[in-house]
Amino acid sequence: MSPREQLNYTEVRVATLVWQGRTNPEIARVVETSEQVIKNHLRNIFDKLGVWSRLELALYVASHGGSGWAEPLGAKPAGTSLAAAATAGVAGLA
Repeated sequence: MSPREQLNYTEVRVATLVWQGRTNPEIARVVETSEQVIKNHLRNIFDKLGVWSRLELALYVASHGGSGWAEPLGAKPAGTSLAAAATAGVAGLA
């Protein structure tokens, strides 16, 4: 199992939002949770992917396909595009 296959849907979504340059407060609003929960997700993501920072995480996502990096993994609810879900949530922030 590759490192990214260990991530659950929410972790993939958070990682994608980090790649898009979103801050923890913005991500918390999109995911509809608290900043502390986002920090916990990031710590888990860092551990699973073997990265140490948001920059490394963003580079990991970029090097694995950017917004579509998780689509082949089936890490999305049926009928929902991860990129569309992330973008739809972020659209409300503008």
